[in-house]
Amino acid sequence: MQLTGAQIVIECLKEQGVDTVFGYPGGAILNVYDELYKHSDEINHILTSHEQGAAHAADGYARATGKVGVCFATSGPGATNLVTGIATAYMDSIPVVAITCNVGVSLLGKDSFQEIDIAGITMPITKHNFIVKDVDVLADTIRKAFVIARSGRPAPVLIDIPKDVTANKAEYVRKEIPQTEPSKEVCREEIEKAVKMIEKSERPYIFVGGGAVLSGASEELRTFVKKVDAPVTDSLMGKGAFPGTDPLYTGMLGMHGTKTSNYGVSECDLRIVAGARFSDRVTGNAKKFAKNAKILQFDIDEAEMDKNVLITGSVTGDLKVVLHAVNEQLTQQSHPEWIRQIMDYKDRYPLSYHPEELTGPFVVEEIYRQTEGEAIVVTEVGQHQMWAAQFYKYTQPRTLLTSGGLGTMGYGLGASLGAKMGKPEKTVVNIAGDGCFRMNMNEVATAVRHNIPVIQVVINNHVLGMVRQWQNLFYGQRYSSTVLNDAVDFVKLAEAMGAKGVRAATRGEFREAFKEALTYGKPIVIDCQIDCDDKVWPMVAPGAAISEAFDEKDLEARQ
Repeated sequence: MQLTGAQIVIECLKEQGVDTVFGYPGGAILNVYDELYKHSDEINHILTSHEQGAAHAADGYARATGKVGVCFATSGPGATNLVTGIATAYMDSIPVVAITCNVGVSLLGKDSFQEIDIAGITMPITKHNFIVKDVDVLADTIRKAFVIARSGRPAPVLIDIPKDVTANKAEYVRKEIPQTEPSKEVCREEIEKAVKMIEKSERPYIFVGGGAVLSGASEELRTFVKKVDAPVTDSLMGKGAFPGTDPLYTGMLGMHGTKTSNYGVSECDLRIVAGARFSDRVTGNAKKFAKNAKILQFDIDEAEMDKNVLITGSVTGDLKVVLHAVNEQLTQQSHPEWIRQIMDYKDRYPLSYHPEELTGPFVVEEIYRQTEGEAIVVTEVGQHQMWAAQFYKYTQPRTLLTSGGLGTMGYGLGASLGAKMGKPEKTVVNIAGDGCFRMNMNEVATAVRHNIPVIQVVINNHVLGMVRQWQNLFYGQRYSSTVLNDAVDFVKLAEAMGAKGVRAATRGEFREAFKEALTYGKPIVIDCQIDCDDKVWPMVAPGAAISEAFDEKDLEARQ
C-alpha cells in the first residue's frame, strides 16, 4: 500500500515493537509527529523538556530493558541537542536509534533555516548513520538501523530524514522482524588456550565489565566464577552482572575501587577480563597495570584486544557464548590459599564513612536498605556516582544506569524517566549531585507532566564535589569555580514544577523522607544537605598504579 514517509516511520517502529518514544517536535519533523498523534494508543510519546533529556531517556530505557531506545528531534538545534546523549550511549555501547528530520532535499547544503549536517556531526559517535533522500528506501533503512544498533557490540544509530521525504509516498509492505541472536561461533583454538591459561594459574582474578551486562551473561558468569574459584571485581559498567552480595565479590576496581580489588588484581598471576575495555579509570597508570600477571581477555570487539593494555590471550565473541564454551571445557579449579589472602584484605580494608553525620555513603546505604536492593539506581556523574557504586549492592544486571565512558553530568534524570517507562514495576531512584542536578533539572517538569514517579535524591554539598576533591588534594586547595554558594532552593524548584520537595539535613530526616518517597506514587525531590568536603575513598592519584590506592587514614599518616 502507498504510505507517506511519516507513516512509514511509524509503521516501521511498530514492526520493531517500539512502545515508547522520547522527543521534542519542531518544524522539520511535524509530519512525523502528526502521524504519531494518530497512533498514540500504540506508541507512547514522552515530551521531554529538552532534546538532551530525550536522548538520555532513550538511553535509560535501553539500559533498563535491553531493548533499543528511540528518540526524536527536529532539524538544526533540535538535532544538535541530541549529540551529548548520543555520545553518552556510544561510549557505553547502548543501542539507541535517534530519528531526526532535516530541511527538504532541495534545501540541503544551502545554509537553510535550521539546517545542520547532523549525519556529519554524529559520524564519530554513532555505529552508523543515514540520511534518507529517497522515500523508497526509508523502510529498509529504518529496519537496518535497528539491526545495526542491537547486533554485535551495541551502539547508537542516527537516521536523518529531509522533510519532503516524510511527505512523499512509497509502497510499504509490513515485515515481521525476527530477533537477531548473537553468533554462536567462537574460535576453538582460542577457547583451548584460554582454558590452559586458567588451569595453570595459581592466583586468578576475574574482572567483569559492561559487556557481561549487555550480553546477558550473568548465569554463565556465576558458573565460571565458581569453576575458576577466583575473586571477582568489576567496573562501573559491570555492576550487577555478578552479585555484589557474593562472598567472592571484592568491590569495584580502579581509581575509586576498593583496596582489596586494587591490591588483589595487582598481585594476581592471571587477570581474566570479561567484557571490559581497560578504561584509564580502571587501569591507573597503564604501564604499571600488568607488570606481574598474564591477561586473558574475553570481548565481542576484536578492536579492544591490545588497545589499551597488552594482553597474553583472548577469545573474541559474545561473552555469553564465550563463557558457555569455556565452562564446558574447564575442569573445576581450587585456590584456597589465594582466596584466603583476598578475604583477609576484605577484612582489613572495608569501606567506611562518618558514623553519625548525614553523608553520601549513608544516603546510598539507606536507599539500599529501604529498597532491599531491588531498585533501579540511576546516577549523574561525580562523587555521588562513586558512592552509589561503592555502597549499593547490585545483585542483578541493568540495575545501575550511569554514564561510565563519557561521564555526562545531567544524564541521570532523563535516564531515570526512560528506565521507569521501560520498567514501570520497579522503584527508580536517580542520585545526583547538586551540580549535575542543575544541568537537567527541568526534566522534573517532564516527570510531573507524564506522572512518571521517579525519586530524585540530590546529594547537595553546595560545590562541584569531585572537582573540589581534586583541587583539595592536588591543586593546593584553590577552589576555582567549584563553589556553588548561591540561593538556589531545590525544594521550592521541585514544588514550582509540580513535584513534591523535601529537605533532609540529618540521617533521621532522610530516612523518613525516603520512606515517604517509596509510597508517594508521584515525582519527588529529596534535597540532602551534606558537608562540602566529604570525599570519595579510596582514591588512586593521577599517574599512579592502582596498587597505590590511599584513603583518609593514609593521607593523615603521610601528613
